[in-house]
Parts: sequence; C-alpha cells; structure tokens
Amino acid sequence: MAQVVGFRNICEMLAENARLYPDDVALVELRPSKGFRKEISWQEFHRRSNRIANALVERGIKKGDKVVHWMMNSIEWLIVYFGIIKSGAWVVPLNFRFTARDFKYCVEISEAKMAVLGEEFVDRVQAARGELPTVRHYMVAGKDISGAEGMESLEGVIAQSSDDPVSIQLGSEDECGLYFTSGTTGQPKPILLTHGNMVCAAITEKAHHYQTREDNFVLLPPLYHTGAKMHWFGSLLVGGKATILTEINPRNIFEAVDRERGTIVWLLVPWVHDILVALDRGELKKEDYDLSCWRLMHIGAQPVPPKLVQRWKEYFPNMQYDTNYGLSEATGPGCVHLGIENERKVGAIGKAGYGWEVRIVDDKGRDVAPGEVGELIVKGGGVMKGYYKNPERTAETIKDRWLYTGDLARFDEEGFIYLVDRKKDVIITGGENIYPSEMEEIIHSHPKVYDVAVVGVPDERLGEIAVAVVQPKPGDTLSEAEILEFCEQNLARHLRPRRIVFDKVPRNPTGKIEKSKLREKLCSAIA
Repeated sequence: MAQVVGFRNICEMLAENARLYPDDVALVELRPSKGFRKEISWQEFHRRSNRIANALVERGIKKGDKVVHWMMNSIEWLIVYFGIIKSGAWVVPLNFRFTARDFKYCVEISEAKMAVLGEEFVDRVQAARGELPTVRHYMVAGKDISGAEGMESLEGVIAQSSDDPVSIQLGSEDECGLYFTSGTTGQPKPILLTHGNMVCAAITEKAHHYQTREDNFVLLPPLYHTGAKMHWFGSLLVGGKATILTEINPRNIFEAVDRERGTIVWLLVPWVHDILVALDRGELKKEDYDLSCWRLMHIGAQPVPPKLVQRWKEYFPNMQYDTNYGLSEATGPGCVHLGIENERKVGAIGKAGYGWEVRIVDDKGRDVAPGEVGELIVKGGGVMKGYYKNPERTAETIKDRWLYTGDLARFDEEGFIYLVDRKKDVIITGGENIYPSEMEEIIHSHPKVYDVAVVGVPDERLGEIAVAVVQPKPGDTLSEAEILEFCEQNLARHLRPRRIVFDKVPRNPTGKIEKSKLREKLCSAIA
C-alpha cells in the first residue's frame, strides 16, 4: 500500500499512470454492431481530461461549481468525468434513463453552471433549457451542433484547449461528486462524495480483487452508477487496463473477454442468467472462445441467488467468484463483500470490507446477537459527506460516523452477514434501484385512477419486477393498455411497471399502504 498513501485525490492516480505508463493502453471501447474499436493510452487519457478541465476554467467554472455530466458509456465518458473533477468542480453524473423533467430537477437542486452532454440527450435538454437560468454553457459530444444557440462541440473545445495540468489544489476533504439516486419521496436525492471517498473506494477494491497492471477489467454497467466505476478504480490505482463494452449480450461479453483478454468482469444477475440460458440451450458454446484469461466474475447491486452462482461454477469451476454489497452513500460497492476465498458461503453478502467496520443494531442502536435481525450499519472512509441540502436526512442516516443502510440483516455463527429484508420499499430490477413512490405519484395523476400502489415481486431473471396495483375511480373503466401508454408518456423507461393489476389498494387506519400484505397477495397469485 506504500504507493497509495500519497494520493490526496482521485485525479492523482490518473496523472501517476500517465507518468509511469504513458504509452500503455488505458481504455478500450467496443461497439460490436458497428465493428467499432477504439483505444486510448494513459498519457492521452490524462491530457484530454486536462484539456476539458482547462476549457471549463476558461468558461468561468470555479472550484465547488457543479457540472452536469449526461452521456452514454464510452471512453469519452471517463475523460469528461476526470476533466470536470480536475477543474475543481463537482461532477453531477445523470442516469441515461432520466427524462427532461428529471434533468430539470437535478439542475435546479445542484444549481449547475454547465452541462456536458452526449448527442442522445440534446432534445431532452432543449425541452428544459428555458427554465434553467443557472446553466451558462452546454457542450455536446458526438454531434455537429454548429448553429445551435448556446451549445459548443466538445471535440472542438478539446482541440482548442491546453493539455497542461490545471493548477487547482484538491485535497481528500474536497467535494468532487454529486450523485443523484432515486429517493423514497419520489424525487432523486443527491449524495455528496469527496476525493477521500473516491480514494477509499479504489484502495478497498484493490484489496478485495487483487488488481494488477496485467488485469483487464471489462466494464459493462452504466458509468453514472457508483458501481462498476468504483470497482474499476482498483484498476486505476495500479494502472490496469479496462474495456468498455457498450452493447451487452452473452455473445458480446464472451467475444470481448476472448479478443481483449479480459480478466475481471462484474455482472448483474440478469446478465449471468442470460449467459447460463444461452449456454444451456447451446446458443453459446464455451469451446468457441478462449476464456482462459477470465479469472474473476463478481456480482453486486442486488440479492444474488445461490443457485445462480452454483450453476455458473458448473460451467466455470476454476473461475474466482465474489459477491459485493454497497450503496451510493458508501461510495458504491465494497463496504461488505463475500471474498473470493469464501465461495462456500454464497448466499451471504460477506463480512466487513477492507478498511470498513460493520454492525447490526436494533431500533435503539444496540448490537443484536448472532442470528437476530437488525439494521446493518457501516463505518469507513467511503461514507458520504451527506445528502446535499438535506441536513435532517443526513443526521438520520449518519450517526457518530456510522452509516445506517436501511437494510435488515443478521450475522451467522461465523460472522457472515445475510440480508433479510429492506426497511425501504426499494425495488431492485436488474441492478437498478426503483422507488415505488415516484411511480405511484405519476400513475395517481391519471384522471381515471382512484388509488395505486407499486410493489416488487420476485422475478427469476431480473431479481424483482415492479407491479402496479391500480384501483380505478368508481364508475370508470380502465384498461392495462391505457395505464401503460400513460406511463410511457410520463415515466422514464426503467420506472415503468412491468405488470398492471386492477384491485383495491389496502391501507391501514393511518392511511399508509399495507405493502407487506399486498406483496404477499401478489406473490401467492403468481405462485
């Protein structure tokens, strides 16, 4: 760990790799359907992000300003990310599924002064621009926007800017990231992270998965998450390569590992399921690919069925496996992990991660005995600075430096942690957190809807799916097609229910939806 001690901020890791391994490949980007492959060296990665940082400073961005970052996965995504942080600004990465309404909300909360966009999001932004006076500059990647008022080409900006480092001092306590994650109130809630949080994530990941310069981390999940990107930080720490695969299916994953010699792949449960189904059906054959380089497959972002891992090991008996647990408030995954040496305990989420402490407590904050259920709380260098502009919520969540996760768990006799349930009503579909209240709010606005409740029910492939129980107004007739069409018009794709059920919504005497009863009823009906 001697190399790590001197890092005050996450940007210094990139600069160090550019100095030590200037010509080594840092990133590869693959778009299989277009036969597209692009790579970039550590030195070029560093210099291009410097150019973006200088361009931001030249346009008046100062330390502590916020810059929205809304792009699809690509090499350019990471270059822009580091360019924003190097300028001293806070990067505000947005979910690519967000709507114009979500964009407007996030900009208003963050008071962003600039937005860097992929071409896919220009139309959504244009719909909200007139109501966003704080945003002074827009840069667009991948599209000729000449003549578009108030917008600049990102590539043009990079070409005209200096690649010298920006002379801004950044320490471990300096804020650098504002991550919006959906909240139980129906609006995304902003989580404020520091450089120290980011450095902690890199150190933890390196300690868990033993990355070296010889590794090639295959990046699949969205980079706006504090998930795969923070796992990749372990490779960033040691100068290891990463391959960004932008089109995800079983064949593309196998081909990327084979052709690029990928060694580590972090998968979501649905992707593991898809690979196993393809192998079982003979649609995908191991012998058609050289996968001998693939040393580690790990899963996170949602509960992992033990049977799924057991089936994976039947096909890949010698491959290492790990389960990761985390949350955005803890700078992503790693505060708890199973450990590649503990495959016998698959089903548990593991023990405290490197540099982390864990407890399971009752409602009064007292430790519970092994086997008893309580709330999982964690403490470590990755605990967020807080919920931005929400000191009350922060005080409820962080107490004496302990982060209260809202997840119910228990210890077994060996000290391994098992998740039992969630205090929050979050639905995790394919690794994506969905909070029912936002869906309920929108569906409830339909003129024929009297009441609505959204709950998660088990799904073999996605882990859970959202089911909307809709109670029409008396005398009105309402079809599933009407509700689905309304959702398509008003909700981002990942927030739309997968099933519609027409029934009475049960509420208790205080008016709260009795979701546990509703969930039991739906699960019984499905069974």
